[in-house]
Amino acid sequence: MAANSAEASNETEIKYEAAAGVTLPSFAELPQVARTEGAEQEQLDADYFDTDDLRLIRAGITLRRRQGGHDAGWHLKVPAGGNTRREIRLPLGRSRQRVPEELARLVRVHTRGKDLRPVARISTARTRQLLFDGAGTSLAEVASDDVTARALGDQDRASQWHEVDVELTGGSRDVLDAADRLLRRGGLRRSGQSAKLARALDLPASAPARRPPAGAGAAAGEVLLAYLDEQVATLKVYDPMVRSEEPDAVHQMRTTTRRLRSTLQSFRRFFSGHADELIAELRWLGGELGSARDAEVLTAELEAQLRALPAEMVIGPVAARIRDQFEGASRRAREAVLSALDSPRYFTLLDRFDELLVRAPVTSRAGRPARTVLPPALRRTYKRTKQRMKHALSLPPGEQADVALHEARKAAKRARYAGEAVTSAFGAQAQDFARRMKKLQSVLGGHQDAVIARAAARDLGLTADLEGENAFSYGIICQREDDEAARLRRKGQRAWRSASRPRARRWLA
Repeated sequence: MAANSAEASNETEIKYEAAAGVTLPSFAELPQVARTEGAEQEQLDADYFDTDDLRLIRAGITLRRRQGGHDAGWHLKVPAGGNTRREIRLPLGRSRQRVPEELARLVRVHTRGKDLRPVARISTARTRQLLFDGAGTSLAEVASDDVTARALGDQDRASQWHEVDVELTGGSRDVLDAADRLLRRGGLRRSGQSAKLARALDLPASAPARRPPAGAGAAAGEVLLAYLDEQVATLKVYDPMVRSEEPDAVHQMRTTTRRLRSTLQSFRRFFSGHADELIAELRWLGGELGSARDAEVLTAELEAQLRALPAEMVIGPVAARIRDQFEGASRRAREAVLSALDSPRYFTLLDRFDELLVRAPVTSRAGRPARTVLPPALRRTYKRTKQRMKHALSLPPGEQADVALHEARKAAKRARYAGEAVTSAFGAQAQDFARRMKKLQSVLGGHQDAVIARAAARDLGLTADLEGENAFSYGIICQREDDEAARLRRKGQRAWRSASRPRARRWLA
C-alpha cells in the first residue's frame, strides 16, 4: 500500500514493558550479531490523529505527525500480519492539524467521512542501540523509550511509562526471536499493546476483534459469519491498495466483493434482515470494480496477442490504436472506482456489514449443526451449475453457446465460493469441491475473455478500415481469439467431467 509520493516499508518489531532505567542485557552475544553501536539520544514529539470514536486505533492503525529523530514526518501504520506493520511516511509539511490527503484517503475505509483530529500527544526520550553483523549490515535496532503521554479531548488523561522496542532493520526473523529470548530471560515481558497510542488512551490490551474460524462441530451460523468476517476484513485491506493503484488490487477487491455476495446468495436462508439489500449493494460495488478490471484484462490480452505476431504481420499503427482505444476507458473506469469508494453509498455498505457481524441477524436454521444444514445449500449451487453446463454444451458453437457458457461460469463461481465458505467445517471435502469448481470457472473465464477480445479486435479492425488503415493485423488477432475460445470450450468440457464426478460431491449427499 504505497501512496504515489510517499515512502513505504514494512516494520517488524516487538515491544516490551520495562521499568524506568532498566539495564538491558548485552545483544553482542546474539548468534548473528558481531558488534553493537549506540546512537544519539532522540527526543520525539508526536500528535496522534483519529476519529472521535477512535476507529483507526480500534482497527490496529495509527496515524501521527512526529517531530524530532531521524525519521520526522507523518507516519501511517497499518497491520500486515504478526508483528509486522506497513508504514507509509510523508514529510512534515506546514500544517500541524490537517492530515495530508494522501494518507487520509488510505484510511477512508475506516473513517467513512468522519473527521480526523488529534486524540493524543506523546513525547518520547529514546536511546537507540544498533546491531550489526560481521559484514557491517544493520540487523536490528533496540530502542529504550521513556514515554510521556496525554490523551486529548474528553479523556484529558496523562500517563508515563518505559518500554523497549526491538525492530528489524535488515536481519531475519531469527534475530528477532533470539533477541526476544534474551530479553525475556532478563526479566522483560512483552507489552500487551502494539502501539503507544492504545496505552495512552487506556484501551484494552487486545487485537481488533475477529471471529475465529468455526470448526466441524459448529453451528451453521458460526461458520458463515466467521467467513463473512474474514472477507470483510480482506475488503478493508484491499481498499487502500486500490486507491494507491497497486498491481492486481482491483482484481482482488472485486473477487472479495464477489465472495461476500455469493455467500449471502448461496446461504440466504440462514440470514434474516437486510441480506437482499447487501446483495444488491455488493452487485453495484462489484460492477464498479469490474469495469476497471475488464478494461485492464482486455488491454493486456490484445497487447499480448499483438506481441505474439511476427513483425511482418503487424501492418499499420496497431499498437497505438489499441492504446488509444482503451487508455481513455481505463482512466474513466479508474475514476469511477475512486468515486465509488468515496461515496456515502459505499460507506453505508461497510456500516451494514459491521452491523451484521456485531448483531449476527441469523435465522433459527443457522443455529443447527453446520454438517446437517449446509450441504443442501451447496447441492443447490452444484445443480445450478450442472443445468447451465448441460444447456451450454448442447448448443452448437456460436453466440448463444458463448452466452450460455458465461452463465455456466457464473454458476460455477458461486459453487466454488460456497465451498470455500464452509471449508472450516468440512475440511478437505469442501476444499476439493471448491478446487474443481475453481478450475471450471477459470477455464470458462478464459473462454469469456477470448470472446470479448475477439469482438474488440473485430471492432478495432472495422474502425481502422473506415479510417483508411489496413485491418489485416486485427483479422489475425480476431482469428486467434476465435481459435482460443474453441480450445477453451473443449477444455471446459473436460473440466466439467472432473467437477461432476460422483465422488467429488458424495459428501453433499
